[in-house]
Amino acid sequence: MDTRQSQLGLLGGVTSEPPVKPLHQEDLASDVNYDQFPASVSGQAGLKDRIRHHYELASEYYHSLWGEHIHHGYFLDPQDTKERAQIRLIELLLSRAELIIGCSVLDVGCGIGGTSRYLAQHYGCNVTGITISGKQVEIATDLTVKAAECANAPNGSGGPIKLGDGSVTFLELDAEILGERFPESGTFDCVWISEAMSHLPRKQLFFQNAASLLRSNGKLVIADWFKAEALTESQVDADIKPIEDGMLLPPLCTQDQYVKLAEEAGLTMFSEPLDISANVAKTW
Repeated sequence: MDTRQSQLGLLGGVTSEPPVKPLHQEDLASDVNYDQFPASVSGQAGLKDRIRHHYELASEYYHSLWGEHIHHGYFLDPQDTKERAQIRLIELLLSRAELIIGCSVLDVGCGIGGTSRYLAQHYGCNVTGITISGKQVEIATDLTVKAAECANAPNGSGGPIKLGDGSVTFLELDAEILGERFPESGTFDCVWISEAMSHLPRKQLFFQNAASLLRSNGKLVIADWFKAEALTESQVDADIKPIEDGMLLPPLCTQDQYVKLAEEAGLTMFSEPLDISANVAKTW
Protein backbone atom coordinates (compact mmCIF):
# COMPACT_ATOMS: atom_id res chain seq x y z
CA MET A 1 0.00 0.00 0.00
CA ASP A 2 1.26 3.48 -0.85
CA THR A 3 0.60 5.31 2.42
CA ARG A 4 0.85 8.65 0.64
CA GLN A 5 -2.71 8.10 -0.57
CA SER A 6 -4.18 7.52 2.90
CA GLN A 7 -3.97 9.78 5.91
CA LEU A 8 -4.85 9.98 9.55
CA GLY A 9 -5.75 13.53 10.37
CA LEU A 10 -7.36 15.79 12.93
CA LEU A 11 -10.13 18.30 12.86
CA GLY A 12 -9.10 19.98 16.07
CA GLY A 13 -12.61 21.07 16.89
CA VAL A 14 -15.68 22.87 15.72
CA THR A 15 -17.76 25.11 17.90
CA SER A 16 -21.53 25.05 18.01
CA GLU A 17 -23.93 27.92 17.70
CA PRO A 18 -27.12 27.64 19.81
CA PRO A 19 -28.34 24.03 19.62
CA VAL A 20 -30.63 22.88 16.85
CA LYS A 21 -33.27 20.14 16.80
CA PRO A 22 -31.84 16.60 16.66
CA LEU A 23 -32.37 14.71 13.41
CA HIS A 24 -33.61 11.20 12.86
CA GLN A 25 -32.69 9.11 9.83
CA GLU A 26 -36.00 9.87 8.11
CA ASP A 27 -35.34 13.62 8.41
CA LEU A 28 -32.40 13.59 6.00
CA ALA A 29 -32.64 15.43 2.72
CA SER A 30 -33.81 13.26 -0.13
CA ASP A 31 -30.86 14.17 -2.35
CA VAL A 32 -28.30 12.24 -0.29
CA ASN A 33 -26.29 10.07 -2.68
CA TYR A 34 -26.71 6.54 -1.37
CA ASP A 35 -25.21 5.10 -4.56
CA GLN A 36 -21.74 5.73 -3.12
CA PHE A 37 -22.17 2.84 -0.68
CA PRO A 38 -21.01 -0.58 -1.90
CA ALA A 39 -23.83 -2.88 -2.95
CA SER A 40 -22.00 -5.89 -1.51
CA VAL A 41 -22.74 -4.64 2.00
CA SER A 42 -26.52 -5.00 1.47
CA GLY A 43 -27.13 -1.47 2.62
CA GLN A 44 -26.02 0.44 5.67
CA ALA A 45 -27.71 -1.97 8.08
CA GLY A 46 -25.66 -4.84 6.67
CA LEU A 47 -22.43 -2.91 7.10
CA LYS A 48 -23.30 -2.02 10.68
CA ASP A 49 -24.10 -5.65 11.47
CA ARG A 50 -20.70 -6.69 10.15
CA ILE A 51 -18.96 -3.98 12.19
CA ARG A 52 -20.85 -4.97 15.34
CA HIS A 53 -20.06 -8.65 14.80
CA HIS A 54 -16.40 -7.85 14.18
CA TYR A 55 -16.01 -6.01 17.48
CA GLU A 56 -18.05 -8.58 19.38
CA LEU A 57 -15.51 -11.20 18.31
CA ALA A 58 -12.28 -9.20 18.21
CA SER A 59 -12.39 -6.73 21.12
CA GLU A 60 -10.68 -8.99 23.64
CA TYR A 61 -7.94 -9.67 21.10
CA TYR A 62 -7.57 -5.94 20.39
CA HIS A 63 -7.26 -5.34 24.13
CA SER A 64 -4.42 -7.85 24.35
CA LEU A 65 -2.76 -6.35 21.27
CA TRP A 66 -3.34 -2.59 21.63
CA GLY A 67 -4.02 -2.22 25.35
CA GLU A 68 -6.89 -0.12 26.64
CA HIS A 69 -6.61 2.46 23.83
CA ILE A 70 -7.74 0.98 20.51
CA HIS A 71 -6.41 3.81 18.37
CA HIS A 72 -3.16 5.01 16.81
CA GLY A 73 -0.25 6.39 18.76
CA TYR A 74 1.19 9.86 18.06
CA PHE A 75 4.94 9.33 18.10
CA LEU A 76 7.19 12.32 18.78
CA ASP A 77 10.24 10.71 20.35
CA PRO A 78 12.15 7.60 19.18
CA GLN A 79 11.84 6.28 22.72
CA ASP A 80 8.04 6.57 22.80
CA THR A 81 6.28 3.33 23.66
CA LYS A 82 3.01 2.48 21.96
CA GLU A 83 1.18 3.25 25.19
CA ARG A 84 2.86 6.64 25.58
CA ALA A 85 2.15 7.51 21.95
CA GLN A 86 -1.53 6.61 22.35
CA ILE A 87 -1.76 9.04 25.27
CA ARG A 88 0.03 11.65 23.18
CA LEU A 89 -2.75 11.42 20.58
CA ILE A 90 -5.37 12.10 23.24
CA GLU A 91 -3.31 15.00 24.57
CA LEU A 92 -2.89 16.41 21.05
CA LEU A 93 -6.66 16.46 20.61
CA LEU A 94 -7.09 18.03 24.03
CA SER A 95 -4.56 20.76 23.33
CA ARG A 96 -6.16 21.67 20.00
CA ALA A 97 -9.69 21.55 21.39
CA GLU A 98 -8.84 23.48 24.60
CA LEU A 99 -11.48 21.58 26.56
CA ILE A 100 -12.47 22.91 29.95
CA ILE A 101 -11.65 20.69 32.94
CA GLY A 102 -14.77 19.05 34.31
CA CYS A 103 -16.82 19.34 31.11
CA SER A 104 -19.39 16.80 29.91
CA VAL A 105 -18.19 14.63 27.02
CA LEU A 106 -19.88 12.18 24.65
CA ASP A 107 -17.15 9.74 23.53
CA VAL A 108 -18.49 8.25 20.29
CA GLY A 109 -17.05 4.90 19.28
CA CYS A 110 -15.46 4.61 22.71
CA GLY A 111 -14.13 1.10 22.16
CA ILE A 112 -13.19 -0.41 25.51
CA GLY A 113 -13.23 2.97 27.20
CA GLY A 114 -9.58 4.02 27.35
CA THR A 115 -10.15 7.63 26.34
CA SER A 116 -13.30 7.91 28.46
CA ARG A 117 -11.38 6.80 31.54
CA TYR A 118 -8.46 9.11 30.76
CA LEU A 119 -10.71 12.16 30.39
CA ALA A 120 -12.52 11.36 33.64
CA GLN A 121 -9.45 10.53 35.70
CA HIS A 122 -7.07 13.23 34.49
CA TYR A 123 -9.43 16.05 33.47
CA GLY A 124 -12.44 15.52 35.72
CA CYS A 125 -14.79 15.07 32.75
CA ASN A 126 -18.18 13.43 33.05
CA VAL A 127 -18.06 11.08 30.09
CA THR A 128 -20.71 9.03 28.34
CA GLY A 129 -19.02 6.47 26.09
CA ILE A 130 -21.04 4.82 23.34
CA THR A 131 -20.20 1.86 21.10
CA ILE A 132 -22.18 -0.33 18.74
CA SER A 133 -20.77 -3.42 20.48
CA GLY A 134 -22.28 -4.82 23.65
CA LYS A 135 -19.07 -6.77 24.23
CA GLN A 136 -17.10 -3.53 24.26
CA VAL A 137 -19.52 -2.05 26.80
CA GLU A 138 -18.94 -5.11 28.98
CA ILE A 139 -15.13 -4.88 28.75
CA ALA A 140 -15.11 -1.09 29.16
CA THR A 141 -17.31 -1.23 32.25
CA ASP A 142 -15.22 -3.99 33.83
CA LEU A 143 -11.95 -2.12 33.21
CA THR A 144 -13.44 1.10 34.58
CA VAL A 145 -14.73 -0.55 37.75
CA LYS A 146 -11.27 -2.04 38.32
CA ALA A 147 -9.60 1.35 37.69
CA ALA A 148 -11.98 2.98 40.17
CA GLU A 149 -11.24 0.32 42.78
CA CYS A 150 -7.50 0.88 42.33
CA ALA A 151 -8.07 4.62 42.80
CA ASN A 152 -10.27 3.98 45.85
CA ALA A 153 -13.12 5.89 44.21
CA PRO A 154 -16.46 5.41 46.02
CA ASN A 155 -19.06 3.82 43.76
CA GLY A 156 -22.51 2.47 44.41
CA SER A 157 -24.34 -0.04 42.26
CA GLY A 158 -25.57 1.30 38.94
CA GLY A 159 -25.19 4.78 37.52
CA PRO A 160 -22.01 6.54 36.43
CA ILE A 161 -18.71 5.13 37.68
CA LYS A 162 -16.75 7.75 39.57
CA LEU A 163 -13.12 8.01 38.50
CA GLY A 164 -10.83 10.80 39.67
CA ASP A 165 -12.89 13.99 39.77
CA GLY A 166 -15.01 12.78 36.87
CA SER A 167 -17.30 9.90 35.99
CA VAL A 168 -17.88 7.42 33.19
CA THR A 169 -20.98 5.70 31.80
CA PHE A 170 -20.99 3.26 28.87
CA LEU A 171 -23.92 2.59 26.55
CA GLU A 172 -24.48 0.26 23.62
CA LEU A 173 -25.68 2.66 20.94
CA ASP A 174 -25.49 3.19 17.18
CA ALA A 175 -23.78 6.55 16.65
CA GLU A 176 -26.19 7.42 13.84
CA ILE A 177 -29.25 7.42 16.13
CA LEU A 178 -27.97 9.86 18.72
CA GLY A 179 -31.02 12.02 18.16
CA GLU A 180 -33.28 9.20 19.35
CA ARG A 181 -31.26 8.39 22.50
CA PHE A 182 -30.57 12.03 23.41
CA PRO A 183 -33.63 13.97 22.20
CA GLU A 184 -32.81 17.11 24.17
CA SER A 185 -30.58 19.68 22.46
CA GLY A 186 -27.51 21.07 24.21
CA THR A 187 -26.66 18.01 26.30
CA PHE A 188 -22.84 17.95 26.07
CA ASP A 189 -19.91 20.38 26.14
CA CYS A 190 -17.95 18.11 23.80
CA VAL A 191 -18.64 15.34 21.31
CA TRP A 192 -15.39 13.39 20.90
CA ILE A 193 -14.94 10.87 18.08
CA SER A 194 -11.52 9.33 17.46
CA GLU A 195 -11.02 6.94 14.52
CA ALA A 196 -14.67 5.92 14.48
CA MET A 197 -16.47 8.23 12.08
CA SER A 198 -14.94 6.48 9.09
CA HIS A 199 -17.17 3.50 9.99
CA LEU A 200 -20.37 5.56 9.68
CA PRO A 201 -22.21 5.34 6.34
CA ARG A 202 -24.37 8.42 6.97
CA LYS A 203 -21.92 11.05 8.13
CA GLN A 204 -24.29 13.92 7.36
CA LEU A 205 -26.68 12.55 9.98
CA PHE A 206 -23.91 12.25 12.55
CA PHE A 207 -22.69 15.82 12.05
CA GLN A 208 -26.23 17.16 12.35
CA ASN A 209 -26.92 15.24 15.55
CA ALA A 210 -23.53 16.08 17.06
CA ALA A 211 -24.24 19.76 16.41
CA SER A 212 -27.62 19.48 18.11
CA LEU A 213 -26.17 17.74 21.17
CA LEU A 214 -23.56 20.43 21.77
CA ARG A 215 -24.22 23.27 24.13
CA SER A 216 -23.56 26.76 22.85
CA ASN A 217 -19.80 27.04 22.21
CA GLY A 218 -19.46 23.27 22.61
CA LYS A 219 -16.89 21.42 20.56
CA LEU A 220 -16.86 18.49 18.18
CA VAL A 221 -13.40 16.90 18.32
CA ILE A 222 -12.41 14.51 15.53
CA ALA A 223 -9.50 12.26 14.64
CA ASP A 224 -10.11 10.00 11.68
CA TRP A 225 -8.81 8.21 8.62
CA PHE A 226 -8.99 10.18 5.38
CA LYS A 227 -8.03 9.72 1.78
CA ALA A 228 -5.79 12.27 0.09
CA GLU A 229 -7.27 14.85 -2.25
CA ALA A 230 -7.51 14.42 -6.02
CA LEU A 231 -6.66 10.73 -6.24
CA THR A 232 -6.96 9.00 -9.59
CA GLU A 233 -9.29 6.05 -10.01
CA SER A 234 -6.31 3.69 -10.21
CA GLN A 235 -4.88 5.11 -6.97
CA VAL A 236 -8.21 4.62 -5.22
CA ASP A 237 -8.47 1.04 -6.50
CA ALA A 238 -4.90 0.18 -5.53
CA ASP A 239 -4.54 1.97 -2.19
CA ILE A 240 -7.89 3.04 -0.76
CA LYS A 241 -10.38 0.29 -1.56
CA PRO A 242 -8.26 -2.42 0.14
CA ILE A 243 -8.35 -0.33 3.32
CA GLU A 244 -12.10 0.22 3.04
CA ASP A 245 -12.78 -3.48 2.43
CA GLY A 246 -10.36 -4.73 5.09
CA MET A 247 -11.50 -2.29 7.80
CA LEU A 248 -15.27 -2.50 7.06
CA LEU A 249 -15.51 1.11 5.93
CA PRO A 250 -17.86 2.90 3.56
CA PRO A 251 -15.97 5.08 1.06
CA LEU A 252 -13.36 7.18 2.85
CA CYS A 253 -13.74 10.96 2.75
CA THR A 254 -11.17 13.71 2.45
CA GLN A 255 -10.61 16.19 5.25
CA ASP A 256 -12.24 18.90 3.13
CA GLN A 257 -15.40 16.80 2.84
CA TYR A 258 -15.61 16.60 6.64
CA VAL A 259 -15.18 20.38 6.88
CA LYS A 260 -18.04 20.84 4.42
CA LEU A 261 -20.31 18.46 6.35
CA ALA A 262 -19.49 20.28 9.60
CA GLU A 263 -20.29 23.66 8.09
CA GLU A 264 -23.55 22.34 6.59
CA ALA A 265 -24.50 21.22 10.11
CA GLY A 266 -24.04 24.78 11.41
CA LEU A 267 -20.61 24.27 12.95
CA THR A 268 -17.70 26.68 12.63
CA MET A 269 -14.06 25.62 12.42
CA PHE A 270 -11.73 27.01 15.06
CA SER A 271 -8.77 24.68 14.48
CA GLU A 272 -7.63 23.86 10.97
CA PRO A 273 -7.29 20.23 9.82
CA LEU A 274 -3.93 18.62 10.52
CA ASP A 275 -2.41 15.61 8.77
CA ILE A 276 -0.55 13.49 11.37
CA SER A 277 0.13 10.48 9.14
CA ALA A 278 3.89 10.66 9.59
CA ASN A 279 3.58 10.65 13.37
CA VAL A 280 1.20 7.71 13.61
CA ALA A 281 2.73 5.43 10.98
CA LYS A 282 4.93 3.71 13.57
CA THR A 283 1.80 2.30 15.22
CA TRP A 284 1.71 -0.35 12.49
